[in-house]
Amino acid sequence: MSNKVNEALFELIQSMTKSEKRYFKLLSSRHSIGGENNYIRIFDALEKMKTYEEKVVFKMFKGEAFLNRFSITKKRLYDNILSALDAFHSSKSIDSQLFKMLHSVDILHDKSLYDQSKRILRSAEKLAQKHQKKEIELLIINKQQRLIETSGNLHLTEQIVSAIEEQTGNCIAELEVYNMLWSIKAELFLRLANKGVSRSDKDIEEYEAIIRKLDSLELSKIKSNESQYLYRHIKSAYFYAIGNLENALDQLNESIRLFGEEGSANVDSNKKLSTFTNAIYISDKVGDYRSSLSYLSNLKSMTQELEANEDLSIKLFSSISSVELNLNLRKGDFKNALKLSKIIEERLTEFGDKIVPIRRAFLEFKIAVIHIGMKDFSEALRWVNKILNDSELDKTEDLIGYTQLLDLLIHIELNNQQLLPYSLKNTLRFFKTRNRLYSFEKAYLNFISRLIKIDDEFEAVDLWAQLFEELQELQDDAFESVVLEYFDFKSWAESKIKNKSFDIIIREHYNNNIRRAS
Repeated sequence: MSNKVNEALFELIQSMTKSEKRYFKLLSSRHSIGGENNYIRIFDALEKMKTYEEKVVFKMFKGEAFLNRFSITKKRLYDNILSALDAFHSSKSIDSQLFKMLHSVDILHDKSLYDQSKRILRSAEKLAQKHQKKEIELLIINKQQRLIETSGNLHLTEQIVSAIEEQTGNCIAELEVYNMLWSIKAELFLRLANKGVSRSDKDIEEYEAIIRKLDSLELSKIKSNESQYLYRHIKSAYFYAIGNLENALDQLNESIRLFGEEGSANVDSNKKLSTFTNAIYISDKVGDYRSSLSYLSNLKSMTQELEANEDLSIKLFSSISSVELNLNLRKGDFKNALKLSKIIEERLTEFGDKIVPIRRAFLEFKIAVIHIGMKDFSEALRWVNKILNDSELDKTEDLIGYTQLLDLLIHIELNNQQLLPYSLKNTLRFFKTRNRLYSFEKAYLNFISRLIKIDDEFEAVDLWAQLFEELQELQDDAFESVVLEYFDFKSWAESKIKNKSFDIIIREHYNNNIRRAS
């Protein structure tokens, strides 16, 4: 049996809040007949452990009968905890309320209390329609049909048949629209995660081929708020992928306006989190700094709202951390970014593998950039190696590619002459095998190959100057400037030829951009 299976109970207990633990113990104590409840004893023991060690548990409860069938005992305790959590959270989501009502409908139906069953079913239908829960509405229709058949079709009329048929058709049609949108979104985001934003006309054509699938949808059929949000989410991601940031921001703002129409209490927190994070990032990129800070304030206000939901709390931590690091890096404020990175590093350790690899890697990349800015190249290399040694990131070509470029720069600064030819060879092979040798990569890798062959300091400065001029020409090319969003190689080259600190160069550019925007 895998360690993950063995540790499932321990992980569940460790994930519980104080309120959830209290509720579980209250429920469990009601089923105790004299003496201590074994489930509570095991629960308390696992709660106090920092890491799960079954041999320690056996030592603690030596001689207890339940140890003879401990796997069964753990399974029953696990199920009891889930039942308690289900009861504890039953009123905290619309879905939970609806399924609880439908369960009551089934119980009353089986007891032949048909009128009571019908009454609760009507309430469930109103709640489902109010919150546009079409998949649950179909279940409600099914139970309505069952009640009609139970009554021997005594009250069935042609109008009722037509109404049920129309309601069923509408639900199915809206679910089909949503499923189609979800499939398009999945395809788009898969490509974006693996390939990144467009670096060529061919990339744009491939994104356009995906987005053209929306043409088969009639906009009038996108009725539910879920589908409307998903439609805008797809459009904003598409515009971002092809480098049209203004249109991407327009779509994000439309989603935010939709949240206001729905009422913030009814908006899925995942949607708000994703939309505000993207709006912050793109607002900052297009120079709308005031909106960027406003959206960041909105995002931070969600902290207390999501406190009890660890999944969303982790995503919120990842989003806020990424955004705040990015804002500080764009301003050249490496000292403040370093302070933030220390807190982030602690949280990364705390959350462990609960953070998905791609989110973790983006944070690790930014922390590596911070250490480069602080001239702590050995520490920067440590963070870069975390990304390059993570086998789960093999398909993320853009992030891995840019990390390899960063790796070469760090080796240059550390004067790792023996490692540089090997790293350069590996990097060249990576970009060639994935057909990612664009103008920037060619210029940069050619610069590295020439730099490692010379010893003269003045020649090196000349090479940096040549690289700067080449990157200067590429910065207005939307396809090539993408790389500079990961790390500002141009400003790094500029710092070399002007003998100025990297952070000073970045601050000068940032302040100039603010003056132009105001």
